[in-house]
Amino acid sequence: MLAELQLIKDLQLAHTREKAFTLLVDTYKERLYWHIRRIVLQHDLADDVLQNTFIKVYTNIGSFKGESKLYSWMYRIATNEALTYLKTEAKKGGYNLGEFQVKQLEGLQADVYFEGDQIALALQKAIASLPEKQRMVFNMRYYQELPYEQLSEILNTSVGGLKASYHLAIKKLKKHLESH
Repeated sequence: MLAELQLIKDLQLAHTREKAFTLLVDTYKERLYWHIRRIVLQHDLADDVLQNTFIKVYTNIGSFKGESKLYSWMYRIATNEALTYLKTEAKKGGYNLGEFQVKQLEGLQADVYFEGDQIALALQKAIASLPEKQRMVFNMRYYQELPYEQLSEILNTSVGGLKASYHLAIKKLKKHLESH
């Protein structure tokens, strides 16, 4: 906690900002990348959204009030950036968000950075079939093992609501996987 407070202070001071930002990127880039990747599915898109996320963090760190953990704040930015990106790309292509995500899944097998087998691909398809909130909760809880309290900060939702979303997501995933 003390290290995070010092990092925030260093990020907000002009003479220590660059060094602190480099440390911030080195510390969080991999976790944020995988969070974003699970939303946008493809490597190149995840890299673009990750860059946009860090630009927003850098630009807005002066307004960070410390009401949540720095990591939670960055996750919220990354989540919003990824969803905005998907919605924008879907609209450009004349798709609704669900149709666009199906299209993204079709391109997943061709992605040289996708290391999964058929089972992993089936799971990704099942996850993509979930409603947006359930998909977000499932990905952050299952893959990143984030506690519900931290998810509550990131997604600005009650812990009870998150538990219900996760439970429903698990049920839908099981049903989808059993039927496909």
